[in-house]
Amino acid sequence: MLIVMEILWAIPILAILMSLLGSNRVRNEYVNLSSSAAVFVTALVLLVFSPNKPQSHVSGYILISPFGNWVTLCTGAVYLLASIYSTGYMRILNITGSQAAKFYGLLEGFALTMLIVPFMNNPGLYWIAIDFTTIVSAFLVGFEREAESIEASWKYLIVVSSGLSLSLLGIVLFYWAGTFHLGPVYSMTWATLHSVAGKIPASLLLTSFLLVLVGFGTKAGLAPMHTWLPDAHSEGPAPVSAMLSGALLNTAILGIVRFMDVLDGTKASIPAHLAVIVLGVFSLSIAAMFIVRQQGIKRLMAYSSIEHMGIIAIGFGFGGVLGIAGAMYQMLNHSLNKSLLFFGAGNAMRSYGSKEIDRIRRVLSFYPVTGTLWLLGAIAITGAPPFGLFQSELAILRAGIGGRNSWAVWVIGLLLIVIFIGFMNHFRSMFFGLEPTPDGSPTMQFNGWLEVPMWLSLAAILVLGLWWPSGMLHFFTEAGKGL
Repeated sequence: MLIVMEILWAIPILAILMSLLGSNRVRNEYVNLSSSAAVFVTALVLLVFSPNKPQSHVSGYILISPFGNWVTLCTGAVYLLASIYSTGYMRILNITGSQAAKFYGLLEGFALTMLIVPFMNNPGLYWIAIDFTTIVSAFLVGFEREAESIEASWKYLIVVSSGLSLSLLGIVLFYWAGTFHLGPVYSMTWATLHSVAGKIPASLLLTSFLLVLVGFGTKAGLAPMHTWLPDAHSEGPAPVSAMLSGALLNTAILGIVRFMDVLDGTKASIPAHLAVIVLGVFSLSIAAMFIVRQQGIKRLMAYSSIEHMGIIAIGFGFGGVLGIAGAMYQMLNHSLNKSLLFFGAGNAMRSYGSKEIDRIRRVLSFYPVTGTLWLLGAIAITGAPPFGLFQSELAILRAGIGGRNSWAVWVIGLLLIVIFIGFMNHFRSMFFGLEPTPDGSPTMQFNGWLEVPMWLSLAAILVLGLWWPSGMLHFFTEAGKGL
């Protein structure tokens, strides 16, 4: 499996080198497509054939675990979908030559950084890998070089870097706490911290965890540290928005969950789980308020991402087999579903020439195929059956019923109803509003590159909603034992 992981990293590295060595757009398109397809297949192989228990390699610096492999699969799936869509999107923008080479090189670099993160067994190295994802993706957010996108890129860098500084302080405190029992110098891995956590004062453990939670919660887009996310997701190119929402946020959630797992079995575990649930509920509350009154189409999708990161955090906060299974299933379903929505939003923005919801009207009349795919994706993202998010959200709600934090179940249910009404009301106006399109009828025609990834995403979330493989619950159960 270590060799498979090395292949997983080698694929985008080779693609980056090939992108930088030539400026032929078509060549770079197919290099990127080949890279993303190979990454997805390799991630799938890693998930299917890896042992059920975590295994460390390279003197304990590398960790191959079911949970990490699951996050890797989410990244690989979104990378493949975004690469297909990028081919058509870059042609619409008429990006050629060195600019196209830079875009594809950055996209491959962004994928590489996210593929490294889940395998870091040292929390310090995990922090460094997360920081690299920020640096590379910031260039992609500001790629179109408009005033709004450059501002969003700088805001992203400043806010996330501030949050990551707090998480670094939390990691230092974790290490310092371990020195009282392991000596001044020791190999800090997730397993080492877990083994010594029971001997550390609960107040010190909880303080360290709260710093980590706020820091990596900033990167994950949990409220109230979410302020960078609506700008970055709305101003970056559509395939980049899909990568940010569908893949990047999962890598930050992974760090929170692993630190929470370190505290399990200690006196700090109960307040730590409560803190994660409270942040998750607050994220849903913020998302509900902003979704109802939203005016920008991609900002609407961004606040939906905040909602779903909150749901994922709540699932892990509830814990147990159902909580972990629901949260992990939510990660994959959200990755696929949000990619579909951002692709639809990108198509609508380019065809109508606007990011404003009020300027997008009668979508089905002008684009029956793309419009239908986008509308079905909108229904699915609200957690409606028969799509995958219905299954995962139902599992999370069931995990909370009768538990210590069952109050959250009722709050979540109410907020999900508000979000459903608000979200679908925007799509009602864009699809079924009778008023004429403000700027006249759109005439842009979409090529297959822009529609194929939407079909793939929709098919996947439909299958995941109707069919849960028999071995999936067993996998989630085993993954929960070694996060």
